[in-house]
Amino acid sequence: MSAPSALPAAGYGIRFARPAESGAVAALLARAFADDPVMTWMFPAADRERGIARYFRLAQRQQRPRAGAVRVAATADGRLLGAALWSGPGCWKPSVAAELAAMPRYAYVFGFRGLPRAGEVQNAMHEVHPPTPHWYLPSVGTDRGLRGMGVGSALLGQQLADCDRLGHPVYLESSNVTNIPFYEKLGFRITGEIRLPEGGPTLWPMWRDPEPAGGRTLGQGAARGSSARGPMP
Repeated sequence: MSAPSALPAAGYGIRFARPAESGAVAALLARAFADDPVMTWMFPAADRERGIARYFRLAQRQQRPRAGAVRVAATADGRLLGAALWSGPGCWKPSVAAELAAMPRYAYVFGFRGLPRAGEVQNAMHEVHPPTPHWYLPSVGTDRGLRGMGVGSALLGQQLADCDRLGHPVYLESSNVTNIPFYEKLGFRITGEIRLPEGGPTLWPMWRDPEPAGGRTLGQGAARGSSARGPMP
């Protein structure tokens, strides 16, 4: 099925994803991340989009027990335009027991040869993850035909407004340098670099302090497959 190429005339809203939509969310994010530098480094070209979709199915499964879970931009008839995974303060890292229980699924997603590289990405990101309580945005993407139409800003804007109201900072890692201006317009700032081993791509950790009400107008434009998805969220 081809990706949508225009915003629906009837508009769309932001809501939490329903469990039955996990496959559609995974397929959407797989299209959004098909050319993401980290995903292309981790998944072979052959059947890459299917592999990424498997990863995002698992990521949602790991995400749902956490506060915030999965938000989508969707039309009234259920057409998904974008999706974002969120973790609330203190919930970004699963327990050791949960990680061990998920290991067979990660082996299925990445393969036994790809699993060590996935672990290296996870470790590199965990080493610099800030200890200060915050909301964490591991992944957000809009469908390919809707980039630059404001869906990404709308999708993130609702949660960012809640964070401002509650005084909560937000953290993410951008895996695509072209997305950095988009995040900067939303109030994020770069805090460093994460250089993956073996000549892998660079990620940019970004932090957003809460802003006073009315302090910023959300920028326009939709992030592509933005923010690196740590292979073991």
